[in-house]
Order: sequence, then C-alpha cells, then structure tokens
Amino acid sequence: MNSPTFGPGTRPPFPPGPNRAQGTGIAPTWHGIARAASRKDTTMTYATDTTRPGLVAGIADADLAALILRVAMGILFLAHTWLKLVIFTPAGTAAFFESLGFPGFLAYLVIAAELLGGIALILGLWTRWVSLALVPVLLGSIYAPHGAAGFFFSSEGGGWEFPAFWAVALVVQALLGDGAFALRRGR
Repeated sequence: MNSPTFGPGTRPPFPPGPNRAQGTGIAPTWHGIARAASRKDTTMTYATDTTRPGLVAGIADADLAALILRVAMGILFLAHTWLKLVIFTPAGTAAFFESLGFPGFLAYLVIAAELLGGIALILGLWTRWVSLALVPVLLGSIYAPHGAAGFFFSSEGGGWEFPAFWAVALVVQALLGDGAFALRRGR
C-alpha cells in the first residue's frame, strides 16, 4: 500500500470535524498542514479563537486559572500549618512524625515549608519553584500516614487520594506559572 503524500493544495482523505475546521478551536488548519508538509519540517500552525473575550477583562483565562489555583493551594497549605501549630502543636506533630518512623525535626521543616510555601503561593513569589519544592511534602504524606489507609480519603486514617491530587495540582501550577496578580512574574 502506498501512503499518499500531501502537498500545497491537497488535503488528507478524512473530512474536517467540528473542531478541525480552519479557524475554529485549536486544531491545526489545513493550510498549516499543507505548508508544513511542503517545507518538510515539523512546524504546525494552530488556529485559535481570538474573538472570545476572557472571563475577566484584561486578564487571560490561563492567568486567571493560575491565580485561582495558586491562591487556593496557598490557603490550603496555611490551613495545614495552622492545624500543626494550633491543634496538634509543634511538639505533638514532631511526636507523630516519630511514630511514623521519621525523625522528629522533620516535622519542623514541614511546618516551615507549608507556612513559607503557602505565603509564597498566595503572593505569587517564585511560584514554579515553590510548587515543585512542596511536592515532596505531599509525597511524604502519601508514603507514611496516608498510603497504608488505602486510596479513598474517606477511609479511616485518610487515604492518599487527596495528597496525590494536591501533588498533581502543584505540578500543574509549576507548568502554568505565576498567573495574574503575582508579586513576582517569572517566565
């Protein structure tokens, strides 16, 4: 069977679907496919809908999404810091870490990471690096207290469902970047 070659002015044998038509969605345009094929490179032209206004005037939707995710996770980290400081107490948290087989001083590092990381996320300071630096905290919580309880967080002792989702959300935040209203906009 010979595979067809596509050049300028020719189209692949499949019809364009509702999201593949030129000028809609983010699917490659026929013109871009033909142009890339004729240049013998891998460049793809994407058509984007630039006529749709953003949810908030003057702010790209992706920047708004990054802001919402960043602030929500920052608040969650501060809530967990408060829990460790006020309810469990730092000494009680250290004792809990020791009961799991971790050194007690690690509890103080986790408290500091959650506090400083939460503040940095809310303010939008070094968002990508802070997000990635907090992933090991959540992976550690999956390993010790939550992993043995099963997947679902409703299990006795809390499963690893929530910490795993939170770790993935941190990776997504690192990929998205600072978002809107960050004190320090990175690349």
